[in-house]
Amino acid sequence: MGVTDVSGDMAGEMEVDAFRRLFPLRFYERHLSESIRPDARPLGKSRDTTVALGAVASADGSALAKIGHTTMLAAIKMEVMTPTSDSPDEGCIAIDFHMPAICSPLVRPGRPAEEAPVISKQLTDVILSSGMVNMKELCLIPGKAAWMAYLDIYCLDADGALFDAALLSAVAAFSHLHIPAVSLNDEGRVVSVSEEQVEGNSIKEPLNKGKRKLTLSSTPFALTCILHKKYILADPTAEEESIMETLVTVVLDVTGRLVSFYKPGGAFLAYTSAVQDCIALTRQRVKELQKILIDAIADMELD
Repeated sequence: MGVTDVSGDMAGEMEVDAFRRLFPLRFYERHLSESIRPDARPLGKSRDTTVALGAVASADGSALAKIGHTTMLAAIKMEVMTPTSDSPDEGCIAIDFHMPAICSPLVRPGRPAEEAPVISKQLTDVILSSGMVNMKELCLIPGKAAWMAYLDIYCLDADGALFDAALLSAVAAFSHLHIPAVSLNDEGRVVSVSEEQVEGNSIKEPLNKGKRKLTLSSTPFALTCILHKKYILADPTAEEESIMETLVTVVLDVTGRLVSFYKPGGAFLAYTSAVQDCIALTRQRVKELQKILIDAIADMELD
């Protein structure tokens, strides 16, 4: 290849880059007409996804989930509380979603990101309404002591489909959760117990000896899609979300039951066939995510 060819290629690349910046929608539509995206993905394909359990040593359950560049760190801390009089035999879950300035150039230091409380509420609604965690399993002594699970999710890199990655990290953290051993002391208070004390029989029988892992059922997973003209793009990047603004997020559980359907905005009306197509793509995605999580749990057990 001669010098002229190299300089010609560079000039061509600069032209493409300039066109992409000046006319982003036209740039995307040229690709969409060929049923491909600028990152070479087919329209219905999600980005590479990984889950690693036990990412935070000091947490009772934790996970790191990545979808493309979008990265979420979830950590659960368990605390004993007095259950409410309305639900004396149930524990509670409190969920907080954080977007520190490191996650995106759009998030400014010292100012909370607008999406953070919205995603916190969405996560709370989905995790509670799915029935994934049986709240009665979080009860220690009815009316007196139950577990409060504090789930904090930190967005480390916000490159689109934030809710999908946040939910995946939350589900993975609950899969990894190991509930601390607790016992009643002589004053009748619930106190935490070390593994050594249990094994050395230096304390009374732990209250929750047989209940250290949660039984998760109806695990929910999400897929966000962009609707643009006749196209449906699964698992959008931040760039795609900023250019084509009509998003829908479908949440299904592992049995295929619809847990929730969000359409936060955009001018596009979600017509029936598009909704059905999004649900079909989500069904496929749930199977992928379920396998990724099962593999992550198996890897953890091998270690």
